[in-house]
Amino acid sequence: MNNNLLFDFTLDRSTQTVLINREFDADISLVWDAFTKPEILDQWWAPKPFSSKTKVMDFKVGGRRFYAMVSPEGQERWSIQKYTSISPKTNFKYLNAFADKDENPELPGSEWDLHFSEQNGITKLSVSIYNESLERLEKMVEMGFKEGFTITLKSLQELLASLSKRS
Repeated sequence: MNNNLLFDFTLDRSTQTVLINREFDADISLVWDAFTKPEILDQWWAPKPFSSKTKVMDFKVGGRRFYAMVSPEGQERWSIQKYTSISPKTNFKYLNAFADKDENPELPGSEWDLHFSEQNGITKLSVSIYNESLERLEKMVEMGFKEGFTITLKSLQELLASLSKRS
């Protein structure tokens, strides 16, 4: 296992954007599946001790994922992702917003743009998260997004390592 993998997390307040670059010691197909198949996604998408529960996922342009982050006490915090663009195994984009249990979004949300590339068995994920306001970006920071997403991506690396061993 490669322990010298890139991880870079940058806040650009001038463009209201979070930029994340992360490498994974795994094949691009496996990393892509981890983001696009709910049965894999729910295994890592929430920072521990939280868990992820997908209610609906229709991974296609115009489709959506409706899911909850579930606390150890069972409290659910719902979100909706609406897919706006998909280029298989290289890129997808979606609009993300918190929502209530009936899928009513709490706007404003954010625009996520995920790029995948592979070189020598290492998959690089580049994520750009655009927020329509500086206030929305600051709210993400206050809610501990960097810490939570860092933990979440570490969980993904651990899952990818275990899935790679099986194949």
